[in-house]
Amino acid sequence: MRVSIVLLIALLCFNYSKAQTLNGEKDDIQAILKNTENFSKHVMSSDYQLIAASYTEDAKIFPNNTQILEGKDIIKYWTLPEGISTTYHKINQTEITVIEDTAYDYGYYEGKTKHKDGHISSWKGKYVIVWKKIKGEWKMYLDIWNGVK
Repeated sequence: MRVSIVLLIALLCFNYSKAQTLNGEKDDIQAILKNTENFSKHVMSSDYQLIAASYTEDAKIFPNNTQILEGKDIIKYWTLPEGISTTYHKINQTEITVIEDTAYDYGYYEGKTKHKDGHISSWKGKYVIVWKKIKGEWKMYLDIWNGVK
């Protein structure tokens, strides 16, 4: 009986930590979730053109410890030096809210970078993304993130 109670508590805690708040039309929410998943795939495959295409033409990004970047500086930011790759990238949305043709989501991200010497470093942080629906497609307009320990 005691083991069952411990298991139940553990499951409830796990489900609570993975809970998402989703506000808006189901199709819009699903499109944003899919675009987020695809963005991570583009980062891991170093497909810089598809990374850039994930953003609106007037997008701005706010990386940790840098100025606000826009235009061609966005693709420059995401372009890794030769011999370095992102082997893992995952975005975990805590909340997605859609209001007409604008949406926001926030949560946590995590990833791993493989360096030239083969060393792998892990990183994680928190983020906020503002989305715009452009010609029926959800794209990132504002993307801000910073690391957490």
